[in-house]
Amino acid sequence: MNNQTGLRPALFLDRDGTLMEEVDHCHDPALVRAYPGAAEELARARALGWSNIIITNQSGIGRGYFTVEQFESVQKELLRQLGGVIDATYMSPDLPDTGSLRRKPAPGMIFEAADEHRIDLSRSFMIGDKKLDIECGQQAGLRTILVETGYGRDFSNCFPDLRVPTVTEAIRMVLDGDPNARQPS
Repeated sequence: MNNQTGLRPALFLDRDGTLMEEVDHCHDPALVRAYPGAAEELARARALGWSNIIITNQSGIGRGYFTVEQFESVQKELLRQLGGVIDATYMSPDLPDTGSLRRKPAPGMIFEAADEHRIDLSRSFMIGDKKLDIECGQQAGLRTILVETGYGRDFSNCFPDLRVPTVTEAIRMVLDGDPNARQPS
């Protein structure tokens, strides 16, 4: 649904541990396992006017663990499993502690996506399994949801707006008008 400004809300989603099972520095498409129900809920979000955008750090590229081509083959398999409901993917190969404005927790990839896809950040959410996902969303002015898949169970010092077991539940909360979640207008 568009509002009077023509901007859409978005679900910004971390990839590894949020949309797919965590595999440390995943470089093999055979290891990709999208979480159950994610494709259906993302399709519903899109049908309701939301953009679905992946925001992912991939320091394994910067560390030389795998190549951009291997990242792209993993991404292609994830997109296949999700059924084509992702509007865009933004990836940072930068190493931690380099001062990168794109690497989460910096919000650069979110701002880039918002500009390119006409996103209303005030009505958007960041969903992820790490403290840096939550901090990235907060720095961009988004509501944040920590999922307890991947590394999400390990963050007691993380302060998201909401904490839920899975990405499927996170998306449902947003779309079904949970009192803690905002709907697009």
